[in-house]
Amino acid sequence: MTAIEKIMRTAPVIPVLVIEDAAHARDIAQALVAGGLRVLEVTLRTAAALDAIAEMKKVPGAIVGAGTIIDVPGLECAIAAGAEFIVSPGLTNNLGKAAIAKGIPFLPGIASASDIMRGLDLGLTHFKFFPAEANGGLAALKALIGPFGQCKFCPTGGIKQDTAADWLAVPEILCVGGSWLVGKGVPDVAAIESAARAASALRN
Repeated sequence: MTAIEKIMRTAPVIPVLVIEDAAHARDIAQALVAGGLRVLEVTLRTAAALDAIAEMKKVPGAIVGAGTIIDVPGLECAIAAGAEFIVSPGLTNNLGKAAIAKGIPFLPGIASASDIMRGLDLGLTHFKFFPAEANGGLAALKALIGPFGQCKFCPTGGIKQDTAADWLAVPEILCVGGSWLVGKGVPDVAAIESAARAASALRN
């Protein structure tokens, strides 16, 4: 089993996190881990993201990665901050080759057969299907799985607690990305832990 597959199989949902204030990062991570979601994707969409990764890594049991990596400088910054895996919204040859050379678990985004074929040319077989719902939903991903059954997927984008189970019922889908678990503002840790418990129960 590859390192990225092991991460993808750790929990049925990977929280996709937009952290505005690094001071909240550790509380959010503790609540998610307590609820059974150990794999955390911190998106590099805010100025606090790199500091948030460092803070979340202090939580026992947390596996903290960086999302929204779109180029090699971003990859290098995320690794320097301590990211344990990398998620990108798409896939370029430059980014793919750099991530492979760094030896870090890498989950690139794909939206088409051509994207998957580019990944396979690089030796990659595990992908994020993004944006999942806007890109045709479960039917579209099932259609792609047909010719690419050797690949495994983590669909992300528009998936909710009440739709996640439908995606997870497909064997080639190892997990889903979820942005519904943490609201904006000061974190409500009890609500986050409760949401995490419900999400982690999607695969029993």
